[in-house]
Amino acid sequence: MKEIQLKITALSPLAIGRKKPGSVSEAGDYIPGSVIRGAIASVIIQQSNLQNHDLTATNNDFQSLFLNESAAIFRNAYPAPSDQEAKIKVLPATALTSKTNPGFKPKGYGVFDTLIDRFCAESYGYPYDPNCPQDGGRVEPYKGFYSKQNSKYCPHSVTKRLLTRVGINRRRLTAEEQILYSLEVLNETQEQKPMVYRSSIMVEDNHLAESLEQFLNHNSQNFRLGGAASRGLGKVEIEANSVEPDTDVSSRIKLFNKVLQQRWQKWAELFGNLPREERNYFTLNLQSDTILTENWRRTMVISPEMLQQFTGMNAPLILEVAYSSYDYVSGWNSAWGLLKDVDLITNKGGVYLFSTIADKTKDWIQALEKLARKGVGNRIGEGFGQIEVCSEFHTVFREDAV
Repeated sequence: MKEIQLKITALSPLAIGRKKPGSVSEAGDYIPGSVIRGAIASVIIQQSNLQNHDLTATNNDFQSLFLNESAAIFRNAYPAPSDQEAKIKVLPATALTSKTNPGFKPKGYGVFDTLIDRFCAESYGYPYDPNCPQDGGRVEPYKGFYSKQNSKYCPHSVTKRLLTRVGINRRRLTAEEQILYSLEVLNETQEQKPMVYRSSIMVEDNHLAESLEQFLNHNSQNFRLGGAASRGLGKVEIEANSVEPDTDVSSRIKLFNKVLQQRWQKWAELFGNLPREERNYFTLNLQSDTILTENWRRTMVISPEMLQQFTGMNAPLILEVAYSSYDYVSGWNSAWGLLKDVDLITNKGGVYLFSTIADKTKDWIQALEKLARKGVGNRIGEGFGQIEVCSEFHTVFREDAV
């Protein structure tokens, strides 16, 4: 498997609509994988003249990329620094910050994680209600995208604006009365620099990945992302670069368990030793919105049975704690010219803490490495279900807020 990393530079405002049932379409804060997937498929069809042929024909690169069971996985594109190659991640739902001065240092009072401390406190039967390490004030959840550069944590976000437009009478080619509308768009610049997003495409076949990389670089300015392309919106430049997938799960699980053990010892010094079975722990961190189904029903929680099914493992597993929330999402299928179904999604940032017996840890590591490359749930080819195993941010404690 190859990972094609994408650097997407906005050359015009992007109308990336996020349709929710019962409300007006609003702009999201990232570029969904489904938008990238549709834009690339559209250009391939136009240039290859595939509309005159059977798109499901055997030995067809288009079929391999978009239609097969092992089709390419198009991940979401998140805002990133324009001058650095940083890996953009989603803050876990257990991250907290000051309510009066939120955000990473030095602008805010800092951000810290509470997963491990909450787990230890609940094991001892105590509530865990931390305050701000700077002023002792109240704290609240902190969401968003971040990267770590030279041991420094940096937040990333996009700015938006409204573009007001008037409808045109097609017969008279003049402004139509009583048709005035506004589009919410993502700005093409931020702090006087072009807005950059980073994404990736996971491709099973190495030869096909090489061909796709060449195609993307050759047509770097031919892609349009989002809506209102005929009105000058959505122009981007895409740079592609193939790398080996980074799934170093083993070291992250080892670090997480080491830090958890050290924290457990500190709680034991305060409240006494508590008998605890020798187990190894790992987390699943949702890096994108996820569509989960269990027994034909929508759910917000990855149960042990679901994870065993995702990985093909039968080893014993316990879900210790879960932090997740839900939302609804829909969209527009340009290929069919129809609205997509309304789906219940588990919001990105969700955290699930699992434990297993020590003897099975090695088997779980191998299974989780494959799962991290693929993802969990439904519609993973469109950017849903991307995960990270044992986020490093869980080791940032209250006294060391960043």
